[in-house]
Amino acid sequence: MNTRNFFTSIFYYSIMIILLLSLSSCKNETNKTATSAPLFFEFSLAQWSFHNAFREGGVSPYEFAKRASELGFKGLEYVNALYPDVMDSKDKDAAIQKFVDKNNALALKYKMQNVLIMIDSEGDLSSSDEKERIRAIENHKKWIDAANKMGCSAVRLNLNGENDIEPWMKNSIESLNALSAFAKPLNINVIVENHGGKSSNASLLMEVINSVDYSNCGTLPDFGNFCMSEDWGSLKDNKCNNPYDPYLGVSEMLPKAFGLSAKSYEFDDNGDETILDYYKLLSIVKKGGYKGFIGVEYEGEILSEKDGIIATKKLLEKAAKML
Repeated sequence: MNTRNFFTSIFYYSIMIILLLSLSSCKNETNKTATSAPLFFEFSLAQWSFHNAFREGGVSPYEFAKRASELGFKGLEYVNALYPDVMDSKDKDAAIQKFVDKNNALALKYKMQNVLIMIDSEGDLSSSDEKERIRAIENHKKWIDAANKMGCSAVRLNLNGENDIEPWMKNSIESLNALSAFAKPLNINVIVENHGGKSSNASLLMEVINSVDYSNCGTLPDFGNFCMSEDWGSLKDNKCNNPYDPYLGVSEMLPKAFGLSAKSYEFDDNGDETILDYYKLLSIVKKGGYKGFIGVEYEGEILSEKDGIIATKKLLEKAAKML
């Protein structure tokens, strides 16, 4: 090989090496971008996930922000019924104010965001007993005011109190109109969860929601609460004798969703939920354009509450990255 051919070969080999290194760098950068790409939603934790610890384990419900922070969550979804110091107080207004002040301080301390308050045990909003229904409305207003003081975006309520469909719808619409009117100037959304009975019939629930006069009235679709024959709608154990299709239900509720609850029960060896197809559910959620908080709500019995929360969070991350 003469000198000219030698240097020509060296030149071409150098060009090839540079091109290969460049392609490898681009590929690595692409993989890095795909791996580190943010999820289309943010994580919040439903306080109910720790209900055994708070109710029976001797743990204060005011440990909620600390525990959620340690598990890598950003948002907090409170459950009023887990606070006996409030619910059993003779001076409810003062107790709620202490609840607000204390949880605001804890959220600030642990750099958490207050997302919503789930309201239970404050009366039946669908009752045909007018006095009872009005009393329930007034009770719920106190928590709407609390949510405003805590910087939440919403309160979650239930529609209970009537067995027959027509009066259930009529009473529910009237109560939701009253509460939404009260909540609107406070920048609070009034959202209904599919939570057993008629409320787990998503089609029927959406008839109610779409009949309310206020845009701040919406839904909190729960992945697992689609059993119409159970008081709270749980699909746990897969033994519901009157289920509503959860995938159809989430699709129907999603257009008015101001929140989303990722209910989970048990997991297989691959870390997948054994009753609910999270990949299908998250695909529906993403295609529907939802980009808010998704609240982890573990309700199983095999894993500990902490491990169940972690498993649910990991499954959501895995499923989201596959979409």
